[in-house]
Amino acid sequence: MKSFRRSGRVSAWLIAMLMVALILPSGAFAKIYIDITSPSIKKLPLAIFDLQGPQGVEIADIIREDLGFTGLFMYIDKASYIESATQPFNQKNWLPLGIEAVVKGAVSGDRHLSISILLYDTADGREILNKQYQAEKDLARQLGHSIANDIYQALTGRQGIFRTRIVFVGDDDGEKGMYVMDWDGQRVRKLGLKGALMLTPHWSADGTKIIYSSERNRQWGIYLLDFQKMTEKRVFSAKGVNMAGDFFPNGNAFVFSSSKDGTPDIYAYQIDSGAPRKITATPGIDVSPAVSPDGNLIAFVSDRGGSPQIYVMRADGGDVRRITFEGSYNTSPGWSPLGDRLTFSGRHGGKNQIFTIKPDGSELMRLTDQGNNEDPSFSPDGRYISFTSDRDRTKAVYIMRANGEAQKKITPRDLKAFGPRWSPN
Repeated sequence: MKSFRRSGRVSAWLIAMLMVALILPSGAFAKIYIDITSPSIKKLPLAIFDLQGPQGVEIADIIREDLGFTGLFMYIDKASYIESATQPFNQKNWLPLGIEAVVKGAVSGDRHLSISILLYDTADGREILNKQYQAEKDLARQLGHSIANDIYQALTGRQGIFRTRIVFVGDDDGEKGMYVMDWDGQRVRKLGLKGALMLTPHWSADGTKIIYSSERNRQWGIYLLDFQKMTEKRVFSAKGVNMAGDFFPNGNAFVFSSSKDGTPDIYAYQIDSGAPRKITATPGIDVSPAVSPDGNLIAFVSDRGGSPQIYVMRADGGDVRRITFEGSYNTSPGWSPLGDRLTFSGRHGGKNQIFTIKPDGSELMRLTDQGNNEDPSFSPDGRYISFTSDRDRTKAVYIMRANGEAQKKITPRDLKAFGPRWSPN
């Protein structure tokens, strides 16, 4: 077992995440302003003032960027505002502009920030959010994400993703290392984990652990990082290649593929007992297992039909069925949070692209068309996907909406990065 208290990197990050305190919510959000389940969503015209006081412009910009990426809001030019930031909200100043919601606020304090946020419904002329926030000055970015989350929930009735993180693998001083960053690519941090080779990490359902494969001392092992205990431990190793898959929902077991008995098969592993259980046993290659959100199904890749394709089976290995039939190479399946779609990487026109498909094999949709694109992962609300792309000549992490819109590189220009996985919370 390896402790990370000495490095301080993980512990400092976790403590910082816990320091933001949110208080005085205004009550339940009843009216839904944007129905995100609708097939034809109309953008909501929204006015967001720069917050008054220190770091007010910076925090307001973070809120705008967060909400803007969703594609659900339309910002009105500030030059058209009739009302100033310091004037009391007046419904009559906004109705002629077609603006449906207005955000105002103020920041006070030096090292310790106190922020008040007001969100108004212009049609009803009432407050729909009145909340106070407190945080240290160096946590202003996280604070902006928290405010964006609350505004998003007030207007959609759904949780936002703006406090989530993405963990990924990147180059680190001649080796591969594990990194974590905010959902938008800011605050990239090393986790202090390295190996000659390292593969895509996977989160536990509660966001307290990640599991991943790494080659160290010429042996492939599966490792678990516990963010609460700040420890890493090797949970499985054997001859051959051992590649970690998803946790089961309870967090006490996971799936993986291993070639310890010859060709790769899929196993389930109980962490407490240390007992692997073989799920598949075929002459071909079975890899990349992904557990459905309810834990009842496993998607995986197999060449049993002659080429790598996506299959789905019960968690006990029964009822195996193939779901991809287009293309000669499909891999890296991942489930949406509701279990209603899968995303995967498939060969199209000589390059790898990101697709989504229903678990029954219907409604195949291609989302990318530039460069090679791999390692897709849904956000916890299912509305966005992270992935790896080499479209700018070097592998980097990108995000996009789940319909393929707004594709955006988020890792630093000088960092080769791949294998992103979006946190569940």
